[in-house]
Amino acid sequence: MEFILKKIVSLFLMPLSIGIGLMILALIFLYLGKIKKTKYLLAISISWLFLFSYPPFVNPILHKLENNYPTLQKAPQNTKYIYVLGGGHATDDTQPITSQVNPTSVVRLIEGIRLLNQLDNVKLIVSGYSGLFDPTSHAIMQSRLAISLGIDKERIIILSSPKDTKEEALEAKRVIKDNPFILVTSASHITRAMKIFHSQNLYPIPAPTNHLTSIKIVKYSNILSTDTLLKSRIMFHEFIGMLWLKIRG
Repeated sequence: MEFILKKIVSLFLMPLSIGIGLMILALIFLYLGKIKKTKYLLAISISWLFLFSYPPFVNPILHKLENNYPTLQKAPQNTKYIYVLGGGHATDDTQPITSQVNPTSVVRLIEGIRLLNQLDNVKLIVSGYSGLFDPTSHAIMQSRLAISLGIDKERIIILSSPKDTKEEALEAKRVIKDNPFILVTSASHITRAMKIFHSQNLYPIPAPTNHLTSIKIVKYSNILSTDTLLKSRIMFHEFIGMLWLKIRG
């Protein structure tokens, strides 16, 4: 129930949803003949959508969030597990596995495999449930992709039950116990993921990947774009998630 509630609440607190909501409210005031309030709301909604589609505003904030932890170039030799957090997929046997798994998850898995290839006798953990309507768990889809990229299936541990990062941390506690491990996830998500794992007395080595910003992008991008609106959505998702952690203690 908590998982569904979080999804519903976050859906209405995204930048695009808020902007459209303000416009709808403006139309209601227009219908009621309250012209002054309509003008204010339209100005706020347009400014809001402009701001969160404008790279010089969004990129520096996201860049700061993505760089709380440095890139893990070389995996420590005492590592026992590499845990790649789940993302999303859509099972469709008419498409290659690389198209069925979403781009974020593909990048996370490739980073996990890159680190795995530096080590011997290390297990790769993939996780994630099937979603509401998909017949296959995300963990199984990631394992199929890993095997197609040359990873021995005996080196893969599949955790198909976790729905979110908290449940992934609980599964890690059960499977990994006190063994040293690397945690692979998106750079925008790594800060919140580490907080959640720390709350379970787990202290993984962070391995952020799938960076959406760089110094060059922060300095030189200066036009409105839907890509920036997507970055804003990702940024909001993480900030709301961290606020939820504080509320829940």
